[in-house]
Amino acid sequence: MTSLQDLTDVIASNVRAARQARDWTLDEMAARCGLSRRVIVQIEQGRSNPNIATLLRISDALGLGLPRLVELPESPRPKVVRAGQGPRLWQGAHGGHAHLVGGAGPPDVLELWDWTLFPAESHSSEAHSPGTVEHLLVISGEVRLQVSDEQLLLLAGDAVSFNGDQPHCYANAPDSDGPARFALSVFQPGVGG
Repeated sequence: MTSLQDLTDVIASNVRAARQARDWTLDEMAARCGLSRRVIVQIEQGRSNPNIATLLRISDALGLGLPRLVELPESPRPKVVRAGQGPRLWQGAHGGHAHLVGGAGPPDVLELWDWTLFPAESHSSEAHSPGTVEHLLVISGEVRLQVSDEQLLLLAGDAVSFNGDQPHCYANAPDSDGPARFALSVFQPGVGG
């Protein structure tokens, strides 16, 4: 498994290189991301473990897409990500986790996630850029999905597609018998365009 420090170092290097390639100052980068200069400095120096929302703000501002921020440079060979080996970008209070296991782009960014939510865990997401579409497949357990004002209960084997350009939340009920596991793909067209 990739260590947290290895992931932090990759993110630091990729953010710094992308900012410098655009000739942006730290202040300009911070303004474009809606973050403080201090946060950008800490990320670029590998002294911060940014959450998913922060990484999405940075990837959107840079026009890269999240997979490019957390991955080593690509090789022409097939890239295999073994179970549990993708970068862990979310950790729940009860042991749940989300691994980004694949991706591509830009300009059309695709993310592939492996999520596990333990009972009483949830993850809320801000609206992504216009045109974003998410596809979720429940592998085991039950997932409660809220998209804007609509709530859905999804069981093992159920799948749903929805517009990710509105606030949404994935949850496992507090009274659940066990963890919920689901695969999630996120398609974000025209990033950086």
